[in-house]
Amino acid sequence: MDADTEQENVRRLLTGAEIRSVGRAAGMGVLELTGAHGEDLGLHLQCAFRIVRDGQVVLGSRDMSYVRDGAGDDAFDTFGTLYDDRAAILNRVLAGARPTVRDVHQGAAGALTLEAAHGFSVQAFPDRSGGEEAWRALVRGGPHYGYPPGVV
Repeated sequence: MDADTEQENVRRLLTGAEIRSVGRAAGMGVLELTGAHGEDLGLHLQCAFRIVRDGQVVLGSRDMSYVRDGAGDDAFDTFGTLYDDRAAILNRVLAGARPTVRDVHQGAAGALTLEAAHGFSVQAFPDRSGGEEAWRALVRGGPHYGYPPGVV
């Protein structure tokens, strides 16, 4: 599949989807979404990323590097990071706001932005050279698309 087709597939898949939750699997950010037609979707972020609301970063991939006050040396493994705390708060906000993706932009070098309702956006910034997977948009049990094209 060529890069233009892959970009169009990502745009079509994510536009109109409702962002349900955010979390992580080890160091990978995970967004759970419900597609415009009820599909169970995911966005896996293995590169630098952030979630912004009304111009303010509310969650960022670097938040995984900071241990929550009182968490032990195993904070990353026991979900005791600043990321985990902020994700829990954000998930409560998402449950009430139920933001839907209005537009999907893909830029140079795999940059990905989801513009959503209620001032939300998800922004991914591949920051590693080479051909490693940076992000993946998927239908559970169905097609997967990502960056770089052909790696997913």
